Amino acid sequence: MSTSPFLRDFFRPPIWHDWGAGFVCQTRCEGLPDPQWGIWNSTLAQELGLSEIPAQEASVHFSGNGPQVPWCSAYAGHQFGQWAGLLGDGRAHTLGRDPAGNQEIQLKGAGMTPYSRRGDGRAVLRSSLREYLGSEAMAGLGIPTTRALALLTSSLPVRRETRETAAIVARVAPSFLRFGHVEHLAWHGFPTELKRLLDLLMTFHYPAARHQPNPVLSVLEAVVERTAHLMAAWQSVGFCHGVMNTDNMSLLGLTLDYGPFAFLDRYDPQFIGNHSDQEGRYAYDQQPGIGAWNCAVLGSALSVLIDDEEGIQTVLGRYEPQFSTSLLSRFRRKLGWRKPLPEDPSLIESLLSLLHRNQVDFTRFFRFLAQDAVQAEPARLEDEAEFQGPSSWTEWVSAYRERSAREESSTGVRAQGMRVANPKYVLRTYLAELAIRQAQQGDFAMARDLETVLRTPWDEHPEFSAWALAPPDWAGALTLSCSS
Repeated sequence: MSTSPFLRDFFRPPIWHDWGAGFVCQTRCEGLPDPQWGIWNSTLAQELGLSEIPAQEASVHFSGNGPQVPWCSAYAGHQFGQWAGLLGDGRAHTLGRDPAGNQEIQLKGAGMTPYSRRGDGRAVLRSSLREYLGSEAMAGLGIPTTRALALLTSSLPVRRETRETAAIVARVAPSFLRFGHVEHLAWHGFPTELKRLLDLLMTFHYPAARHQPNPVLSVLEAVVERTAHLMAAWQSVGFCHGVMNTDNMSLLGLTLDYGPFAFLDRYDPQFIGNHSDQEGRYAYDQQPGIGAWNCAVLGSALSVLIDDEEGIQTVLGRYEPQFSTSLLSRFRRKLGWRKPLPEDPSLIESLLSLLHRNQVDFTRFFRFLAQDAVQAEPARLEDEAEFQGPSSWTEWVSAYRERSAREESSTGVRAQGMRVANPKYVLRTYLAELAIRQAQQGDFAMARDLETVLRTPWDEHPEFSAWALAPPDWAGALTLSCSS
């Protein structure tokens, strides 16, 4: 098929395309045979200047069958706390940047690359749809993330635990550079290329760092800060990534690589989203500490350029207070509190303990609390059957009422602000599973409806109100693993 000049000339090289021989290469995609449309993100396409592209032409390019010669990069990383050596873009092909130079577009599942190791370079429909919906759900929640532009499917068979069908998700980000890129160059002895990489980061993403006495240390400081805020955002909505290996950590503080992720249903701080994580390294309550651990690994890798161990440790030491301050601020907003008071941390801690002991649904509780009537009379919590368990609400409700009374806003204004901080909808695992089952039969209607709802998760969406209910009993048997 011939392509229009519009899309043929659309892509510019990624910012890292020439940073060092041996770390970047160009290779052809293995396009999907007979690609079929799954979902097209028209809102994001418009932002990228792609809204006028004909559907058939888009299907050619985003199924890996276009004329572009994409880029792939090498990286390394620590996986489950152990050094894993060379990894790299095993199934990710970066087509390039949009004309404005602000976003990279990458195909995930377009076949093997020089970094595929023993993999086939493919992605399956199940995981591709989860990544599409997961990234758009996080964007709807206002949490930094990669985005999803398109999902295409094929009848091409792919073998995982069972026989599945192939798919490609076209994902978008300002950059897909990872902690693992730095680790690869540092631990394999390529300081010149590492310096070049940091130079690119400063030019395109951290320009203010150039004006600091130690520019690379300033980049580390910015990454640490963004990571701390990202972890706070995850915790505040009950998001569990599942595989926080350093090669899955973004140098821009984005949520990257949606594998066995999950949103909490019943509040359980020890919840493990990844069936492969048998020791619970990446459990929900471990994520903030893993974020700090990963930043420390990054700092160690950058030490070859910084030459200031005391400065590195000072920067790393800021992670915890930044995370704690950000998390406290987010939970204050969830509870309708604008001005900080000293008793807030203990009230939040006691609330989370109650949610855990009473096995309360995390998202539904905070949305219930954000109702006008409940803010006017918090004692309604004590009568709500789904929040009941072995522990009484009486003491906490009394303390919450007294604390909220010290706010200067009315209950109605407070409730309205809380609804903006507490989504009615999240991408529950069972909803994704239902959408996957339909998509595997060729029906993407539920997936498209989920995308629409999750784009504005704070809104009521009355026609989809069933998706805001507690999950059915069968959902508890669903498990997720790293396999995709």
